[in-house]
Amino acid sequence: MSPEGARTAGRQSDPELEALLDYLKEGRGFDFTGYKRSSLTRRMAKRMHEVGCTSFAEYQDFLEVHPGEFQALFDTIWINVTGFFRDPEAWDALAAEVLPRLLAQIADDEPIRVWSAGCASGEEAYTIAILLAEALGVDAFRARVKIYATDVDDDALNQARSGVYSPAAVEGVPTGLLERYFEPQGSQMAFSAELRRNLIFGRNDLSRDAPISRVDLLACRNTLMYFTAEAQTRILGHFHFALRDRGVLFLGKSELLITRGELFAPVSHRARAFRAFRKVSRRSMRERLIFAAQDAEEDGDAGGADGDAAALFALRERAFDTAPVAQIVVDRGGHLVLANAEARRTFSLAPPDLGRALSELDVSYRPADLRPALESVFERERPVSLGTVLLSGRDRPDRHVDIAVAPLAGADGEMLGATATFTDVSAALRLHDDLDRSRRELELAYEELQSTVEELETTNEELQSTNEELETTNEELQSTNEELETMNEELRAANEQLEATNDQLRARSEDLDEVNGLLETVLTGLRVGAAVLGTDQRVRVWNDRAEEMWGLRADEAFGEHLVSLDIGLPVEELVRPVREAMAGAARHELLLAAHDRRGRDMRCKITVVAVAGDSEDAPRGAIVLMEDLGAEEPA
Repeated sequence: MSPEGARTAGRQSDPELEALLDYLKEGRGFDFTGYKRSSLTRRMAKRMHEVGCTSFAEYQDFLEVHPGEFQALFDTIWINVTGFFRDPEAWDALAAEVLPRLLAQIADDEPIRVWSAGCASGEEAYTIAILLAEALGVDAFRARVKIYATDVDDDALNQARSGVYSPAAVEGVPTGLLERYFEPQGSQMAFSAELRRNLIFGRNDLSRDAPISRVDLLACRNTLMYFTAEAQTRILGHFHFALRDRGVLFLGKSELLITRGELFAPVSHRARAFRAFRKVSRRSMRERLIFAAQDAEEDGDAGGADGDAAALFALRERAFDTAPVAQIVVDRGGHLVLANAEARRTFSLAPPDLGRALSELDVSYRPADLRPALESVFERERPVSLGTVLLSGRDRPDRHVDIAVAPLAGADGEMLGATATFTDVSAALRLHDDLDRSRRELELAYEELQSTVEELETTNEELQSTNEELETTNEELQSTNEELETMNEELRAANEQLEATNDQLRARSEDLDEVNGLLETVLTGLRVGAAVLGTDQRVRVWNDRAEEMWGLRADEAFGEHLVSLDIGLPVEELVRPVREAMAGAARHELLLAAHDRRGRDMRCKITVVAVAGDSEDAPRGAIVLMEDLGAEEPA
């Protein structure tokens, strides 16, 4: 698998996530399919955790039921981390190196168009306005400059249109510029109203919408890193179209366009500024060198000596015989006429072979069939190439030879025969193979380098994205910390109130213990039995005298209903007096016949009084006093 394929396979997305993205695109018109899946997964997982969803499919169902959740999700995905003069080094380089050269190319009466793409809440658009106003002057800025600032987040755009920022937000603006271009507005700082008219804020989705055209300066800082490589290529194509020939693209520190050299060339690495390459038609110029070989035969001096002619003939024969390329000559009748030393060694030719028909010799068909080529040369009188073939030898290593057959004509143009040359091209083929192998290795190394560069760019973009997410998370944590501190103060105040209330309860408890002790002492000191009943007529207090009279312990009597007491007293006759006492009636006294715990008959005087409550109409219970009057019968 190629490096690109490996990366693609390693980044396949969750089908449930893709279904959710399609739902957002079709249902709400927000296309996040061009965003990097790693960033989307992190941001969506954060929101899903907040609403208690464990899968993308479950969260899609949650969105269908809760339409208000869409805005919360979009606010989580869009990371509006920006600021005035963010990355000061880049802005300083833009002001010192890039803008002067750009403005020098623009006529004094020509308008200047700027596009701030992905402007978030507007800080970078206003920063560009400040730099241009400083470079041109306020009057020229108002007359010539238009800054178009775009984003997909409507809430951020609304804030940008107002041009009002907190004191903390404008801390990055140098003091002198802050005084010239900002005005206090309550506790906030507002950008100059007369310059704000030159900025136009609008919605634009970089992955879908058409670009703004004829732009001189295009700022898109730390925005491309959230998009996939395919979406980045598409967006950069739009940027290339949007820029004028003189235009400059101003990017963030994580977006260097190393792999997009066919579209943009660097203007300033320090400023992260680039200019667009334009296609220029160039005339193709090729220089051709033509080498012509021409046989020139001169009759020479008719009075030359025979010795000179013989010497010349011997010289030519010796040159032919010692040539490093194997060569044979065949006459018009197809007989071998000449074979140089290299040909004799290569094809094992002996002197007796000269004059024989070529067809009778091995060289006629090995390493290639020469006969059709010779017939073609004799017929058409043109050279014929048999190409490169493998030549195997008994006492020499295998080699490749290039075979060419050419006609031989006399001075009068008459066809005399043909020559066949066998040029050893083994070294050239080896060099060619080495060159091909080196080229393939170079291409592979280039592909791997390109892949590494792209991965480094992607990693850098993801790190920058993660850093901005961490900045956002840090701000959220700071806000949460402030809320926790506020809650802590509230809890501390509530704790102090609880401690005060606890002190009051402790004091009242002590008072109650004192009263209970006093009551217990009083009840114990009484020589009559006493039972304190609650509003439900259940026993709350049962004193020692009552235990002695009826033989029922206090723990046995506590919580029991009056009528369920198993004692020698007809308790059912006490129900009505107790009810009337708790209803607010006066005390009741009555005599009842009873028998004590020993079975002794006696007369028992019963007194029933109400226990006072918070009001006279709501008594807390009743007290039943039981006095032993002895065994006499009542009168």
